[in-house]
Amino acid sequence: MPALPFTDRFVNPPVRRFGLGTAAVGRPGYITLGRELDLPAERTVTALRERTHALLDSAYAAGVRYFDTARSYGRAEEFLGEWLTARPEAAAEVAVGSKWGYTYTADWRTSGVAAHEVKEHSTAVFDRQIAETRSRLGSHLEVYLVHSVTPDSPALADPALHARLAKLAAEGVRVGLSTSGPGQAQALRAALGVTVDGQPLFSAVQATWNLLEPSAAQALAEAHAAGWLVVVKEAMANGRLAGRNATGPDTAVLRSVAARTGSSPDALSLAAAAAQPWADVVLSGAASAEQLSSNLTAADLALTPDDLAELAPLAEAPETYWHTRAALPWA
Repeated sequence: MPALPFTDRFVNPPVRRFGLGTAAVGRPGYITLGRELDLPAERTVTALRERTHALLDSAYAAGVRYFDTARSYGRAEEFLGEWLTARPEAAAEVAVGSKWGYTYTADWRTSGVAAHEVKEHSTAVFDRQIAETRSRLGSHLEVYLVHSVTPDSPALADPALHARLAKLAAEGVRVGLSTSGPGQAQALRAALGVTVDGQPLFSAVQATWNLLEPSAAQALAEAHAAGWLVVVKEAMANGRLAGRNATGPDTAVLRSVAARTGSSPDALSLAAAAAQPWADVVLSGAASAEQLSSNLTAADLALTPDDLAELAPLAEAPETYWHTRAALPWA
């Protein structure tokens, strides 16, 4: 691991608090609202490769230094690996995180697919996917997460898997988990207690936190206090908090605070996540340069406690939020 504490790399300048996720551009189908407005008309491999590389260029030029991907994001690891190889000076400065545990099964289709990805947290899948990730990202991989852990995941209790993850950690990769579902806090607290040979196994988490679903906040604060890297995903709730979609009466307060602070709903949502004292990196899931530019204005937005208190009523019951998310169409 770097001699400097890992999370210190994402403190200054403020834009370093933000990272770029590749879920929306590594495959033709995803659940972000309004994708038909964001991506090329023909979502070919070549078109999305070019879009991904352009976004990485823009993010790096703006000061972003954390890039997130996953085995299940179609060809996103491949696209990111190509970019790192082509830009060695940039590659030397950035941190790369990926995730394993889901297998992409849509075969580059957006419709007529029984399942776009299949989850399995077994040692066999880990063995296969770490080899695949290494072949695409090589030594650039610094963070490797079990993808979408829930309280019932075998990844929390499988000693054979824990031994493999401990070996990876001993090689210098920070291992951890991403969480999803209404039981995020429960899964995270269980992970905080996992040890191998008396030592904590995990040291990173990527969790959903946004103005609609803030329920994991206290558990994330506990992870941060334990020295974990804390990465926030879905800070715009898969587009529900983006300006063009935040149009209903339930998001009126979001639009009101955005107008008062001279910001946009997307930047305000990202800034609210970055304002959490336990958040090290907040991911943008931008699919276009215009979205990314707007998202990153969050770095210049200093929200007050009163601002955050005004936004607090946006929160939904976790079960309601995750039910709505599960119903979002892959498009």
